[in-house]
Amino acid sequence: MYTQTKYLVAGDSALVMEFGNSISAEINNRIRSVCIAMENSKIDGITEIVPTYRSLMIHYNPMIIEYDALMEKLQNLEGQLDNIDLPSPVIYEIPTLYGGEYGPDIENVAKHNNLSLEEVIRIHTSRDYLIYMLGFTPGFPYLGGMDEKIATPRLSTPRTKINGGTVGIAASQTGIYPIDSPGGWQLIGRTPLRLYDPYRENPILLKAGNYVRFVSIDRKEYEKIEQEVGRGVYRYQIHSGERSSQ
Repeated sequence: MYTQTKYLVAGDSALVMEFGNSISAEINNRIRSVCIAMENSKIDGITEIVPTYRSLMIHYNPMIIEYDALMEKLQNLEGQLDNIDLPSPVIYEIPTLYGGEYGPDIENVAKHNNLSLEEVIRIHTSRDYLIYMLGFTPGFPYLGGMDEKIATPRLSTPRTKINGGTVGIAASQTGIYPIDSPGGWQLIGRTPLRLYDPYRENPILLKAGNYVRFVSIDRKEYEKIEQEVGRGVYRYQIHSGERSSQ
């Protein structure tokens, strides 16, 4: 639940607005509202804003605007948030091939939760996941709303390389590795989509505040989509409207 905003010093050219201590849609909406208000206000001296689960880091040039002046402007913006209309979210379909070489840890998830592989897949694809934030690597989505029935601890020893597109679980979170990278999440599947493509007009596919819907596919579908993505002809499935959640 949202509490009064805390303003914290983060070095000599950044401050943090902290909105609470939990992962919640209410806090996420407030962070998004502040980001939109800042973009609309065009405060001179701000160089970058970095949203997280429960806070917002604001980088600024102290030669243009000092800390106290910036904090005052931000506090004034907070009083105007009721007038901010958040964009309606969209849902990105993420076709995913579960298990096998693409999801080598799905059996760990099943065993840890006393489930079958089919049950893990059914539960993982049964709801839409809010994209709370992007981080770790370019375009890595931290997703909220995973069913606790498939929650599984991270690996005790992280892998040195995980292929881009791999879908993983870590405790009560699920996410997708956009590029090849190390990582310690339980790997349950892989999508042929490119969440990050530096040659695309919009390199990062996903955006915080929207939703992800995992769709189970077979090997033949995976290879077909992979080829279409490689040729640049794949049509990403993006929906508006009601979300499925529990």
